Amino acid sequence: MGNDRDGGGQVNGRVSNGAADLVRAREQLLDGGLPRNPRLDAESLRSALVDLYELWLSSKGSELGITAESGLAIVAVGGLGRREMLPYSDLDLVLLHDDVDPSRVAEVADQLWYPLWDAHIKLDHSVRTVPQALRVANDDLIAALGMLEARHIVGDVELSNLLIGGVRREWRNGIRSRFDELIAQAATRWERSGEIAHRAEPDLKNGRGGLRDIQLLDALSIAQLTDAMPGLGPDVPGGGLKHAHRRLLDVRTELHRVAGRARDQLRAQDADEIGAALRIGDRFDLARTLSDSARTVSYSVDVGLRTAANALPRRGLARLRRMPVRRPLDEGVVEHAGEVVLARDARPQRDPGLIMRVSAASAQTGLPMSATTLNRLSEDAPELREPWPKDALNDLLVLLGAGRGTINAIEALDRTGLWGRLLPEWGAVRDLPPRDAVHTWTVDRHLMETVAYASALVTRVARPDLLMLGALLHDIGKGRAGDHSIVGAELATHIGRRLGLWPSDVRTLSAIVRYHLLLPDTATRRDLADPETVQLVVDALDGDVQLLELLHTLAEADSLATGPGVWGDWKASLIGELVRRCRLVMAGYPLPIPEPIAAELLERAAAGGVHVDLRPGEGKYTYTVTVIAPDTAGLLSDAAGVLALHSLRVLSASVGHEGPSAINTFVVSPKFGDPPEAGLLRQELIRATAGDLDLSALLAKREREATGAGPNPYAQAQPRVIWFDSSTPGQAILELRAEDRIGLLSRLAATFAAAGANVRWAKVVTMGSAVVDAFCLDLGSDVGPARREAIEKAVLEVVPRPAPKKPDDPATPGADQVS
Repeated sequence: MGNDRDGGGQVNGRVSNGAADLVRAREQLLDGGLPRNPRLDAESLRSALVDLYELWLSSKGSELGITAESGLAIVAVGGLGRREMLPYSDLDLVLLHDDVDPSRVAEVADQLWYPLWDAHIKLDHSVRTVPQALRVANDDLIAALGMLEARHIVGDVELSNLLIGGVRREWRNGIRSRFDELIAQAATRWERSGEIAHRAEPDLKNGRGGLRDIQLLDALSIAQLTDAMPGLGPDVPGGGLKHAHRRLLDVRTELHRVAGRARDQLRAQDADEIGAALRIGDRFDLARTLSDSARTVSYSVDVGLRTAANALPRRGLARLRRMPVRRPLDEGVVEHAGEVVLARDARPQRDPGLIMRVSAASAQTGLPMSATTLNRLSEDAPELREPWPKDALNDLLVLLGAGRGTINAIEALDRTGLWGRLLPEWGAVRDLPPRDAVHTWTVDRHLMETVAYASALVTRVARPDLLMLGALLHDIGKGRAGDHSIVGAELATHIGRRLGLWPSDVRTLSAIVRYHLLLPDTATRRDLADPETVQLVVDALDGDVQLLELLHTLAEADSLATGPGVWGDWKASLIGELVRRCRLVMAGYPLPIPEPIAAELLERAAAGGVHVDLRPGEGKYTYTVTVIAPDTAGLLSDAAGVLALHSLRVLSASVGHEGPSAINTFVVSPKFGDPPEAGLLRQELIRATAGDLDLSALLAKREREATGAGPNPYAQAQPRVIWFDSSTPGQAILELRAEDRIGLLSRLAATFAAAGANVRWAKVVTMGSAVVDAFCLDLGSDVGPARREAIEKAVLEVVPRPAPKKPDDPATPGADQVS
């Protein structure tokens, strides 16, 4: 067909009632609405454009004879189909026909399309029968997703309904076979376009957390696999998914208006103008709004895809499989169908610490928290009392020590309003954009990234708990007036008290936040050979070696979390040299010392016999177990093994002696339910010391059942062994920094016994998922390097280690990089 036209609108001899009036009306709406009306806001503009296009198409359809009895219908897809018409979006139309003369269809199509082309309106069009359209939707996933949004405009409504109903019916019936393709298509789009929340110039339509993802949720809803707008809880920041959707549409609408053409990518030079037009603020305020909206959408898509996958209809042998098993993870927390959910007997209304246990289990296992569980917690769980119970603080440390799993868990808590309830100060840094280009992430995500990197470095420090809390809070002062280090230090003091830290630990945490930039700023800007430089740092830290160690490790985690190239050999060597010089001035490292033994325990030990006492501890779920028994080789291993066998996690322990008896005190926490009776523990201990219990095999079985891990589970951080000389001849002190595992203390004690090293005293501390254990070992006459090396090698065989690196994995800082 030719394209001969004349100035009067002649097309191949046929009169074309042009669309110039449509274009003029559109431009008038863009310029400021109708006469004497103010400039339309983004939402009103979209609504007006939908009405305008529908009016033109309805009028044009009537003019061309597209009526209810004509066998013809105009159906809109895309933006007009969704009632989300943007200023310069393509007009996506389908001309449906049924038992109509082909020449008549061609004539109508020409007179419908050509005026739009002549007016330079971008048009995506097709002419099909209903069966043809259904075949296209069945063969092409993108076309199917578009037709799911189809909406009747004018003509034979029954014909339109046949298409709309047919496409949706076929979509529901075929979703099981198309679901994997749907996931793969979304993943490819995300990889190509990136995350809106963390892009300087994001793709609002195709990026992760963008408008295409909203359409993906709608498609899953039409397939009856999930709700299009999943609930996010009453305290969700930013107003939830519906508000996020509108915000993204508003920004894209103004982007079209500013650019004067269709555009999906927000350019930096347009951000201030768009922010002002939407009354959001400057480009930083706009970036924060987009981050919040995109992360809400992204989280909703994760929930939607997970829910949809679990709801897919099963066929064949899959229908005969048993229901998923509910595997216990913690008190009131279980795994079900690949998600972390509440146990049937959980009572969120009476259990404030349940939020922390659920999130810690999610971070450790890598399993997502069920959206239903999070909603129930947000609605029913009461506030944690202040100061926090020790159990809740310990679960927070477990959450923070889980590596990359921490980020997903905190993101889920934050998107559902729970994280802000636990940490109200987070609101000032949530979605806060960086002020300089070197930062990759928003401030809140940077804090989570720092925590993830710090979890791989916890064995470098004697206080991994303070390292993780410092990583979480080091930039908490941003988004407020004043120096963020000074403001953050004051906030950290309040938070530390709320968490229930000791006053000395509160001071250390505050100092970490106050001086988190001291080492990198000093090392890169001052002369390290100048004694005044070193003295400046020593004075600022009040000669605190522990604080220096924490700041050194945090500096690396902070730099790695900032962006590519921020941490390197040059910066590491400068900070390492500064720390080395400061250590020399501060003079040394504190020597571990044993805990004093209570007088009443000494009296019972002197009387002899086997005694096991179990009493409630300071926390709701903690107990103190005291074991007094003849001091035989392997007693510590047997006692710790019996506790682990009964799902009692050792939070701290002290080991001592009085005459021929050992006095071992353990602070434990049951994994589920109540602890066993002390009498049962005593009987099991006697059986173990007599050799009637194979503790090693039983613990290995228990670990496989609980974690699915092999003989040595993986960890985030490299384990580290530090030796100290003792003033007593023949003795040495071994300090182990590692991550915990089921029965670790029992395995360590068995290792020492096998090496012929008698444990004279021990001080064991578990902080979240990290342990710092000190053992005074009686090595007899052989205390030389070879003996120590052999013991150290045996110890490292039973502690968790990071997974082996693949050739293409990014480098992870390890224990060998300690200065």
